[in-house]
Amino acid sequence: MPKIKVNGTALSYDDTGGDGPVVVLLHAGIADRRMWRGQIEALAARHRVINLDLPGYGESDAPGTAFANHDDVAGLLDALEVPRAALVGCSFGGAVAIDTTLAHPDRVWALALFGTAVSGHQWSAEADDLWDALNGDIADDDIEANADAEVRFWVVGPGRRPEDIDADLLDFARELNRRALAAEHALAEVPVRQLDPPAIGRLGEIRVPVLVGAGAADIPDISRLADQIVTEVPGAVRLPDVPDAGHLLPLERPGPVNEALLAFLPPA
Repeated sequence: MPKIKVNGTALSYDDTGGDGPVVVLLHAGIADRRMWRGQIEALAARHRVINLDLPGYGESDAPGTAFANHDDVAGLLDALEVPRAALVGCSFGGAVAIDTTLAHPDRVWALALFGTAVSGHQWSAEADDLWDALNGDIADDDIEANADAEVRFWVVGPGRRPEDIDADLLDFARELNRRALAAEHALAEVPVRQLDPPAIGRLGEIRVPVLVGAGAADIPDISRLADQIVTEVPGAVRLPDVPDAGHLLPLERPGPVNEALLAFLPPA
């Protein structure tokens, strides 16, 4: 897979499609760029699709010095000579997409956010209680146990049972998350420059078209964040929550996600 140096770090990415408008895919923190496997073909039929492993994740190198994910997304566009792109993000990748839009507003022409986080958001006590009820206490250095726990919390969700979910999907989600957790342990040694001030108090500054969606089986905080984004971002569009879908909505339900993206992103 190709790698490109961005701000001193070699990042892995796939570059698919033709000369259409550029779309950059930004993965969840419990995954890597492979989570977008259900979107590439649909989008590449009319867009140039850049699917990125964020610094330290997947096949991308971990930075050796302090870094900012939002600056590295802009740096990737510089390295690929892309003036502007639509950013499509899930969870942590959605937070990076929002931060990139606020830090580099001239580089982004649209935002599509699925199960998104937002920098500066404080998770509710309800979310903490749900985690405790589903998983209890787990040692930080037990990657296998944490991978199982995060998949139970995020991918299955509080209202479903693991046996309700496709077994192959759960196995893939665990494999993605084990690798992501290893990346997080390595990245814990590297200072991260956060957007300052964070996005949670600045959503009203966004001036590009925004699409927001969530899975109906995700934790309640995620739907509330989606509602907040639509309330505060001028003209943002809220999709109905997708039934029987958890946090990795694009991976679990590619059909409705692709339909929404193709309706939202202009072909030229």
